[in-house]
Amino acid sequence: MAATARRQGVTPYEAPPAELPSTVRELFDALPPLPGLRVEVIEGNLHVSPVGSPEHQGAFADLHDLLFPVRKERGWKGYPGGLDVCVEGPREPVVPDYVLLPPDCPRWGEREMRSSGLIMVAEVVSPSSKHDDRVTKVGLYATGGVPVYLLLDPLERKATVYSDIADGAYQAKDECVLGETLHLPEPVDFDLETTAFKE
Repeated sequence: MAATARRQGVTPYEAPPAELPSTVRELFDALPPLPGLRVEVIEGNLHVSPVGSPEHQGAFADLHDLLFPVRKERGWKGYPGGLDVCVEGPREPVVPDYVLLPPDCPRWGEREMRSSGLIMVAEVVSPSSKHDDRVTKVGLYATGGVPVYLLLDPLERKATVYSDIADGAYQAKDECVLGETLHLPEPVDFDLETTAFKE
C-alpha cells in the first residue's frame, strides 16, 4: 500500500513511533484489562495465569468466611481474590488470593494497595503456583512489609504462617496439618480452624 501511495504521489501515512515500555513495571501499567487472567510481576518477571479452579477459589472464599469474627470486631476489610497490591521496595504488582486490610490502607495510585499497609495476605497453593507461593512470595511479602503471610497448601496438606519481620525477612514460622487449628499471630491474633481447606 505504501508503494502504491508513493507511485501516485501521495505521502503514505506513517504512525509516529510509539514509546515502548522500558521496564516490566511499565509493561504491566500499559496492559489493558485482561478478564479471567491474573497478572503479576514477580522478581522482575511478568506472570500471567488463569483464575484458579472452583476448588482454589472456594478455599479463599472459606478463609474470608472464617475470618468474619475478627473482621467484624476490628472493622477490617477482606478481599478474596482480585485485589491489586503494590509490593513496596521493588514496586512489583501482585494479586494475592486473599488480602486482609484496614479500611484506611494507603494506595499506590488508584487501584493498588500498598503492601506495608496490609494486615495479612494469603495464598492457596495450586500446581502452577507451587514455587512462587512457597518460596518467592515469602521473601517478596516480607520485603514489602506485610506483617503476616498465610500459606494454605492443600497439595502438602498443611498450612503455614510467617510473621515477625526483621531485616526484610520473616523471622517466625509456624505450621499445622490441615484439619488442625493454626494461630495467626499479631496483628491478626486469631485461631484459624483449617478443616475447610482439606481436599
